[in-house]
Amino acid sequence: MASHRRPKQPSRTRVTVLTTAAAAAVALSSQAANAAPSEKPSKDEVKAKVDKLYEEAEQATEKYNGAKEKQEKLQKEVSTIQDNVARGQEDLNALRDGLGSMASAQYRSGGIDPSLQLFLSADPDDYLDKASTLDQLSGQQVEALKKIQEKQRELSQQRSEASEKLKDLSATRTELGNKKKQVQGKLSEAQKLLNTLTAQERAALKKEETQRATRAGERAGLGGSGTPASGRAAAAFAAAQSKIGTPYVYGATGPSSFDCSGLTSWAYAQAGVGIPRTSEAQTGAGTRISSMGDLQVGDLVFFFNDLHHVGLYAGNGQVLHAPRTGTVVRYESMSTIGGPFMFGVRV
Repeated sequence: MASHRRPKQPSRTRVTVLTTAAAAAVALSSQAANAAPSEKPSKDEVKAKVDKLYEEAEQATEKYNGAKEKQEKLQKEVSTIQDNVARGQEDLNALRDGLGSMASAQYRSGGIDPSLQLFLSADPDDYLDKASTLDQLSGQQVEALKKIQEKQRELSQQRSEASEKLKDLSATRTELGNKKKQVQGKLSEAQKLLNTLTAQERAALKKEETQRATRAGERAGLGGSGTPASGRAAAAFAAAQSKIGTPYVYGATGPSSFDCSGLTSWAYAQAGVGIPRTSEAQTGAGTRISSMGDLQVGDLVFFFNDLHHVGLYAGNGQVLHAPRTGTVVRYESMSTIGGPFMFGVRV
């Protein structure tokens, strides 16, 4: 006889678990569907992130420039010291040869003085400490020994100085490499973000930047509406103007590419004025000007709290500068630099 028992119903607990799981799955699917459109950041969001990365890259660039400048300075100092040591060794050898000639002459005339023998076989410093032996030498020999002693001390000091400079140089080269990696890392990250944009979006950003630069140039009267701070400032500004459109490259000092402080130092060099290489060091290149209203064309203008960006004042609240990677030397409103105006410097 067939069984007519009712099928076993799932327990209430099991039904609740299954219902909850299904609801959760539906909710997650709904969230994922809603989130999908916002996963790709907008053009403006990408620009904001890229601008921040470029600012960080420029900070690292100025530190890289400082380390590079220090490296070059140390390399010159080390080379100079090493040249001095080489010449000093030649002088020492000549002094020793001269004393040896005296010894040879004494030998031919009847033998070498015992005290001179002592010198020729031992350290002259130790020898000169034995003052009693000086009485046994001629005045000429004593003078030769003193010169040798002085030259040996001088060479020892120079060798020690060279050793310390070489250690400093090695540390600076390591620092330079680290700063270079920082810059490259920031630039690489920025490029990856830019690559998430479509070709049309990248073109739109480029067009916006070009239009801003054009408007800034017009507001500055193409750099000619303001009064130059001096004849040399006018010459430096004119030199920078001649480089409008030249690409920004970190660590570059011209004439075919520049970073921010590379442009300003190059421009003033064309006017016959030497100013330091880095933006921070350039703050000491002249008289500080606190008020934007007191600025004149050709003054150096500094931005951001750490002073990592510098340009040339172009008049009417505009600056002529090398902004960042991916841009060119151009005019820009000081209000759109991305960091606060700190002060100016009249070279």
